[in-house]
Amino acid sequence: MKKICCYILLLSLFTACDKILDVEPQSQITDQVFFHNEGDFEPNLVGIYSVMRSIANNVTYGTERGEELVSATNSRFTVAWSQTLSPANGAVNYAEWYKGIGHCNLLLDKIKAFDFASSPDLKRKIVGETLALRAYFYFHLLRVFGSVPIVLEAITDEHVTPHKRNSGEEVMTQILADLDEAIAQFTGMSNFSKTTYPSKYRFAYGSAMAMKADALLWKARVQAGGESALQAAVSAITEVEATGLSLNADFSRVTGNRASANTEVLLAAYFSKDETPGGNYGKNALPFKDVLEGATNKEQIPYVKNSTNGQGAYQISPLSKSLFKYSNDKRIPYTWIADMYPSGPKISWITKYPGTVYVDDRYADNDIILYRLADLYLLKAEAYALLADYANSKKYLDLVRQRAGIDGYAGEMSTAAMEKEILDERGRELFFENKRWFDLVRFHIGGTIDVYKYVPNLKGKTTPLFWPVNTTVLANNPNMTQTDGY
Repeated sequence: MKKICCYILLLSLFTACDKILDVEPQSQITDQVFFHNEGDFEPNLVGIYSVMRSIANNVTYGTERGEELVSATNSRFTVAWSQTLSPANGAVNYAEWYKGIGHCNLLLDKIKAFDFASSPDLKRKIVGETLALRAYFYFHLLRVFGSVPIVLEAITDEHVTPHKRNSGEEVMTQILADLDEAIAQFTGMSNFSKTTYPSKYRFAYGSAMAMKADALLWKARVQAGGESALQAAVSAITEVEATGLSLNADFSRVTGNRASANTEVLLAAYFSKDETPGGNYGKNALPFKDVLEGATNKEQIPYVKNSTNGQGAYQISPLSKSLFKYSNDKRIPYTWIADMYPSGPKISWITKYPGTVYVDDRYADNDIILYRLADLYLLKAEAYALLADYANSKKYLDLVRQRAGIDGYAGEMSTAAMEKEILDERGRELFFENKRWFDLVRFHIGGTIDVYKYVPNLKGKTTPLFWPVNTTVLANNPNMTQTDGY
């Protein structure tokens, strides 16, 4: 009950905080209530994770612009899916990201005055997690907008300095600096152990290293970071491997098991049946039972009784299905299932996040995965292929394929061929895990594919890869500029 009350208080405070960089912020409300003693920092940090979870639960940016989804029975797609973005159509107010950043900045500023004499490890842990969270918010902003303002000062009153847009390279430098300092805080704890994940729902050494590797691959491919970034990514993933994680032998356990008991997951966002109406973004893929009347395999399909819990909006696209070239791929039943009628199948329903069946109904309450080991193996295979270390690239690619029950890679041992196969493998392994668009952008800029020819809704269009910012942002920050191409 104490935790619940704390969450309610924190969420009410965060809701009260206006949009940092857009209108006058009200961070002083948090400043007035918290940070009077050392016990105030931990619950404040827990509250910041609610912003991370909200971002992780939004597929507009990481999924919809890719090729993974088409409409099922109740289309809920935005302009991201149709690729019709413009300053007047789909432009984004980035307030939520900066709300999280503002709270991180405030916590980092206020904690300096407290020495945590009786528990210095707690201070290191709090600072490390807060820095990792700030890096997460900036990394997401970077991949969505290409470049954004860097704000590092704590905002405690109405006086806000309007910030100009920093370059993508400057933002990446800040992300990596925050992650390196977070890692230093974790390793500086007296009881530090690489193999310790105090909570799979909060940042730790392994998950900070995972995000560092992810960021370094972005730097290498999108920002021409070169061989040094690739080598650093390989080293970071080697550190992740040393934390004691292992692939689930059974692919059904990847999203079926809670992260807390999942040997593969490094970081996830927790969801509960009763915590949020309808659950996580997976509810948009769950069909309502009435649309399955007459289906001979109805009971094999993860349907809901109450339309609040399932929208039937998404199904796997033909293009994504075509990536599964091997009929014996063990991932297929836990990726999609086609409904069967006497006249043949109609819709291929997504089964990646099937939720849980309770007495009254099915609820989309699976944990949303941010980082897991198979993802890191494929990032390492990608880095090795770019470094022309084809033997190691094949090794890590095949670790994922072996678990899926398909043959090892037997194609051409070249950077171009292996990179294309790695991108396809990521499409199979990580389908519907909110990573595909970012993968496509990375491989497009890196030269592996032409995303304007690959993504069906981008063909014939010149829509920029990054999102426009809306007029509210521009009107309230005279130093902010529109995203290139709009």
